[in-house]
Amino acid sequence: MSIAPYTVTDPVAEHGEGPVWSSRWGGLRWVDMLAGDVLALGAQGKVRRRHVGKVAAVVRPRVSGGYVVAAERELLLSDSDDLDAPLRSLGEAWSDPAVRMNDGGCDPDGRFYIGSMAYDESPGRGSFYVAEPGGGLRVVLSGVTISNGFDFSPDGALAYYADTTTGRVDVLDYDPEGGLSGRRPFAAIDPGQGQPDGLTVDAEGGVWVALWQGGAVHRYDASGRLDAVVNLPVRKVTAVTFGGESLDRLFITTSALGVDRAEQPDAGAVFAADPGVRGRPVLPAAM
Repeated sequence: MSIAPYTVTDPVAEHGEGPVWSSRWGGLRWVDMLAGDVLALGAQGKVRRRHVGKVAAVVRPRVSGGYVVAAERELLLSDSDDLDAPLRSLGEAWSDPAVRMNDGGCDPDGRFYIGSMAYDESPGRGSFYVAEPGGGLRVVLSGVTISNGFDFSPDGALAYYADTTTGRVDVLDYDPEGGLSGRRPFAAIDPGQGQPDGLTVDAEGGVWVALWQGGAVHRYDASGRLDAVVNLPVRKVTAVTFGGESLDRLFITTSALGVDRAEQPDAGAVFAADPGVRGRPVLPAAM
């Protein structure tokens, strides 16, 4: 099944990533990652922007109110949902300036996970971490190259994860006490169709995967079978999430990094599609 997209914003980001819908925020937020900005979509398509540092990798609402932002090498917390509220740092997570935070998310019990990667994409330099109660990071997966999409099945028993350069989405078992285990392949992407970037899981258990350099979003059913495609007019598709009051719109972020905007004038815009299936509310961070 082919699903048509439409633009929601102008090409406002150099490297748009990590879209998240929260009714508490009144809508969609995402990041212009390498500009270090968190963006918010307001009424009539107006975009607000808040600078948080050299990198803004991930934004998630907090259970207690406010939000968490993963910056270059630190987690930042706000106690208010206001985009411009003060942020406090939980401290530098590592000192290597060649490695930065990338995509991440939360598990059903509120633990916050964050991946990393080398700026030069050196193989195996990244990790996938979970934040401890005090804010320190514990390695969950090591030897990662570009840690990317992360989300859970509707029943919370499975986690889906993409290390982009592997060319596949993996699935892991999740236990509230034991955490993640049993990593194994879920869906492989033909290199000619791009590489897996951000992902989200819908209410039926379908896994929607943004394809970097692939100009598309793929949906895989719970068995790993490709059953829907959203083709976009830009090549660097970065991440997806469900939003809207009924969680029935699929929002898609894109990148203009190294792109000729004359050839791809909408690179860096947010797109949306109406896929005929609903998403699930974002999993918030209990921190």
